Amino acid sequence: MPNAEIITIGTEILLGEIVDTNAQYLARSLRDHGIDLFRTTSVGDNPQRIALAVQEGLRRSTIIITTGGLGPTVDDPTREAVALAIGVPTEFRPDLWDQVQARFRRYGRIPTENNRRQAYIPQGAIPVENPVGTAPCFIVEIDGRAIISLPGVPREMEYLMQHAIIPYLCERYDLRSTIKARVLHTAGVGESQIDDRIADLEALDNPTVGLAAHSGQVDVRITAKAESETLADSLIAEIEQTLRQRLGDWIYGADQDTLEQVALQALRVKGWRLAVVEAGLRGELSRRLTAMAGPFLGSEVLSELADPDLLAERTEAYRQARQAELGLGVTILRGAERQEVRLILITPHGREDFSRPFGGPPEYTPRWATHHALDILRHIT
Repeated sequence: MPNAEIITIGTEILLGEIVDTNAQYLARSLRDHGIDLFRTTSVGDNPQRIALAVQEGLRRSTIIITTGGLGPTVDDPTREAVALAIGVPTEFRPDLWDQVQARFRRYGRIPTENNRRQAYIPQGAIPVENPVGTAPCFIVEIDGRAIISLPGVPREMEYLMQHAIIPYLCERYDLRSTIKARVLHTAGVGESQIDDRIADLEALDNPTVGLAAHSGQVDVRITAKAESETLADSLIAEIEQTLRQRLGDWIYGADQDTLEQVALQALRVKGWRLAVVEAGLRGELSRRLTAMAGPFLGSEVLSELADPDLLAERTEAYRQARQAELGLGVTILRGAERQEVRLILITPHGREDFSRPFGGPPEYTPRWATHHALDILRHIT
């Protein structure tokens, strides 16, 4: 089974001026067709460095996919860099120049002389027509491996990957398998506690199980490789059942489920509406709830609450003002070594108080507090 790596090219990526979304799209496309992705690298617009990255990739992987650097300007060096990496010159391809000119005519424009650079590709490369842009792409086959150079414009890259590159890879490498993943989301529990219960599953080869910790939330990822989606789903389902048995109510959802969705659904079931008072969270809890259609009536957002003992009083007053069945108050008490999150939950049945210590960086506390507040809401009974 072939493996792959991705090289995203562009100094603007290294400078943080743009977010590299191409690597994510390519990674998912490769995964869906059973190709293991071993590495993703970002390189600036320097032909020598790009060539070195390609050469290193060829020593490790079967498939190298580059994105970016195929434009007409001097700082678009991918064609020259790939040629340098494999020790051949670039060559002018009249057929590619015809394609470039035809594309410009369709746009009602005349190509300039520097656009001719886009008709040069490494000697012996396989040209790939780009019907949605002006930059032709190419594939270099060498010793059973393939270097595939795609444009950096996401729309063009995605079109070519779907309509040209995936069919090429499926035929060349006789791809007959898929890699599927499912992510279970947990809240109210730490990574070490989860690991203690499922460590044996994390040692599996196929499916694999891995953890990803976030502030106030831990994700459990199940990844399976199989000859069909049906078989992959079956492998995942078996492990998921075991995980749900072991982790129980710590799991609040899967894949695209969000904690705020689950929390508000619990309120819908009860027929209760919610009013929130938050202090020190920078409005994060309110933003998360406002983004969802549901029984959220509004919030009072405070920069801080000088007297935390007033939290219950402020929450009850705001709950009554909004005529909500449910009032939730959250505040952060900041100490020298750790923070404490206090939560007040007022329901038609009474009041509950919660305290959650947090020893992480202070800037993470609002998100951590938000997750715990939503976790409390989802357990409404």
